[in-house]
Amino acid sequence: MRPFELTAPATVADALGTSGTFLAGGTTLVDLMKLDVLTPRQVLDINGLPLRGIDTGDGLRIGALERMADIAAHPGVYPAISRALLLSASQQLRNMASIGGNLMQRTRCTYFRDVSTPCNRRDPGSGCPAITGANRMHAVLGTSEACVATHASDVAVALVALDASVRLAGPGGERVVALTDFYRTPGDTPQAEHDLRPGELITEVVVPRLDWAARSTYVKVRDRQSYEFALCSAAVAVDVRDGVVADARVAAGGVATVPWRLTAVEAALRGKPATEESFTAAAALAVEGAKPLADNAFKLSLLPRTIVRALLEVTEGSR
Repeated sequence: MRPFELTAPATVADALGTSGTFLAGGTTLVDLMKLDVLTPRQVLDINGLPLRGIDTGDGLRIGALERMADIAAHPGVYPAISRALLLSASQQLRNMASIGGNLMQRTRCTYFRDVSTPCNRRDPGSGCPAITGANRMHAVLGTSEACVATHASDVAVALVALDASVRLAGPGGERVVALTDFYRTPGDTPQAEHDLRPGELITEVVVPRLDWAARSTYVKVRDRQSYEFALCSAAVAVDVRDGVVADARVAAGGVATVPWRLTAVEAALRGKPATEESFTAAAALAVEGAKPLADNAFKLSLLPRTIVRALLEVTEGSR
């Protein structure tokens, strides 16, 4: 690890507009600093800032420094969010990691994390060896010729499904950005992963009120049951009335370069009976536009099956 200066701003205003890197739980940042992937000269410990609290009065508001474990255990948190957090990491990491940091975590692509290899996210223009290399874990949706790395966050998938936004504070004031707009697909600029501007800080996660999101879940398929990233995941919320799907929210993880909202699947579910046959027909639309690689074509069948499994789980007893 290279030398760096560590400071602790006393207020949010003190933290904004700096050229330093923010440190919350450190469960991603410190790893990448050890690997020499990130080499910040100044690190700002923001754990003393007043960016905590969980408010369920009208929708859901979560301070950016709230720990994953505390959010998952809160009784007012929608099940899809809680389950995604519980499946995200070990208990020790969940006790340390913040929700804001989780949303900002970098990809787990092995080429990105190995500084001896090219990577367009780490070194723009150097190439993407994953396209022709080991790509079993990589994306089939939202990819480009410059990058095929998947987004790592589980809870971001649940939040995207539930129309969440992030509140950002910066030198120019505050703004609120929908999470679907916050993340950027790689295109020709894979190093630009999000819409966070220089000097800005995530201060809060906001989820609008959705009463029927009490019927929601998150299903994660992975190589082992503990401490592993998703091969494929699905966050769903379903409003079933008299055996018919009145509304639905669906998003996928482990298969795309960003948390992937599946609006076509949602539209195909609405007005249809809450049956496995209807779920299967709608879920087939999830892979429209997919571009599989040599080792990850299995995700084209795994993703629809994962969505159907989540839909069956969340509608059990209402069909």
